Amino acid sequence: MNQPDQSAALPDPSPPVRVLLCDDHAVVRAGLRALLASAPGVEVVGEAGDGAEAVALAARLRPAVVLMDLQLGAGMDGIEATRRIVAEAAGGGGSGGPYVLVLTTYDTDADITRAIEAGATGYLLKAERPEELFSAIQAAAEGRTALSPPVAGRVMARMRGAVRPSLTERERDILGQLARGLGNREIARALFISEATVKTHLGRIYDKLGVDTRSGAVAVAKEQRLLP
Repeated sequence: MNQPDQSAALPDPSPPVRVLLCDDHAVVRAGLRALLASAPGVEVVGEAGDGAEAVALAARLRPAVVLMDLQLGAGMDGIEATRRIVAEAAGGGGSGGPYVLVLTTYDTDADITRAIEAGATGYLLKAERPEELFSAIQAAAEGRTALSPPVAGRVMARMRGAVRPSLTERERDILGQLARGLGNREIARALFISEATVKTHLGRIYDKLGVDTRSGAVAVAKEQRLLP
């Protein structure tokens, strides 16, 4: 009697997770490629040295996950590249990504908030162990959130309002004008104060929100519902 073919009952192995690397340092990209070569079920399909190249390659190669650094030198940064990749995926009508997993050394509240608002699926620090990176890539490929423990702690603290900053009425007014995209001179005219006063208030706002840029201040203000 012929024995049944046992091999026919075995499920096909899952295809590897296709990953695109984006980092402005060639040495870092080479290290990541070598590291991911040892990861089961992961395939690096391309590398980008800047944000614009990452957007173009993501559209052409259609990876499952884009490993995105935030600081990419001159030109488009990782936040804007993330926003465009996510928008392109949404505009295509698909639900399978590419998903963006931020991999960076920066863990400020402003960077985390901006990345999440741009549509990043996860936020990982480069100090994490390789196993954590492998797990995060698999999670991101499935559209699940992947956060480094320090990042997750800060996000939860903000959600609980544990670090909600206290702004004066004038600081809220200036923040509102900032959100409209006005410059210091325009804000001064709108609020009938001097540019020097605007700069003083902005410095205090940055300190309270833990940011150092105008866009960072607006991002945190939106997340914390601080805008008037």
